[in-house]
Amino acid sequence: MPCTRYTHTNREVQALQPVQLCKYKLILILHMAASKPATAAAAGPHKLEMGAFQPCVWGDFFVTYNPPLSQSSEMTMQERVEQLKVQVRALLEDNKNRSVADVVTLVEMLERLGIGNHFRGEIGTALRHVLNEEPEFPASSDDLHIAALRFRLLRQHGLWVSADIFDKFKDETGNFSTSLCSDPVSLLSLYNAAHLATPSEDALSDAIVFSRYHLEAMRNKLRPPMAEQVSCALDIPLPRTVRRLETMHYIKEYEQDESNNGPLLELSRLDFELVRSLHLKELRDLSLWWRDLYDNVKLSYARDRLVENYFWTCSVFHEEEYSRARLMFAKTFGLLSLMDDTYDVHATLEDCYKLNEAIQSFSHRLNITSVRPNGPTKSMPRASRST
Repeated sequence: MPCTRYTHTNREVQALQPVQLCKYKLILILHMAASKPATAAAAGPHKLEMGAFQPCVWGDFFVTYNPPLSQSSEMTMQERVEQLKVQVRALLEDNKNRSVADVVTLVEMLERLGIGNHFRGEIGTALRHVLNEEPEFPASSDDLHIAALRFRLLRQHGLWVSADIFDKFKDETGNFSTSLCSDPVSLLSLYNAAHLATPSEDALSDAIVFSRYHLEAMRNKLRPPMAEQVSCALDIPLPRTVRRLETMHYIKEYEQDESNNGPLLELSRLDFELVRSLHLKELRDLSLWWRDLYDNVKLSYARDRLVENYFWTCSVFHEEEYSRARLMFAKTFGLLSLMDDTYDVHATLEDCYKLNEAIQSFSHRLNITSVRPNGPTKSMPRASRST
């Protein structure tokens, strides 16, 4: 039986605004699908569950988690962290007779070790000095590695620098010099830096093609740790990697560097362990909250992917000071996933309308309108809101 409630004349449809027209088409399609006889629908609403999702691979691992570090151990580690931060801060503030290469190398090291968040002010000041090339910093080096590293760090911190700085490394034909083809360090720096290009910077797109071609040609001839760095970058460029995973790998790599800085390495190790302990505690609290919601409210039809949601939040902001934000985002994404599965594989069309009306009546103060084309729906009667 056709649904006359959503029947409009051509003139009325043409008068709709673009957003209203999209909503109208969506509702019309849903009602057309609902009005067609379907053999699957005759079996009952429960047949809409088109297959169970795979169970959570983590089980109760995080629910039963016991912190490996005692409270006293964490306090001792935190005290040592504060002492090391004083030493590293003094190292950052000592700008006398320091070249641009020294500054950008130190900043790069701090950020890849995962401790740059402790020195945001000092790093910002140092990079602004590098950008302006103030008197205490000698002129930029002609080394492509340093030029590309400077370019990437400045852009990552929101400081604009033109891609024209790479013109000096090109020949008369406008192509990158062939002398760079045997320099993996410079090629890797150029490759990572070029991924911070804006859509209109074709020169940086050419830099990606050039550097990637030569890195792939030499990747099997390189020795550790350069071989691993090139392989990882060709898979996922450094500006696009998950910072927490990059820190975990780089700490191991930096440990094997004979010229490593002792305080930096110790600070990165301690900070990594403290933040990891915090992440595990957050996962335990989230898992307890989710298990109570998932089991007690009978949500077995929905995906149990809270740990994956939490991992996403850690990839955005893993630092200690963003603990509350991580918890909020993980819970929000968990609830959104639940709503998505409810609409997609569990509820009938009529159930979806009832749920939508319940949400509208609950959030009317937020001025959220219904998806129906003829305006907001009326609030549900009080007696039916408990359904």
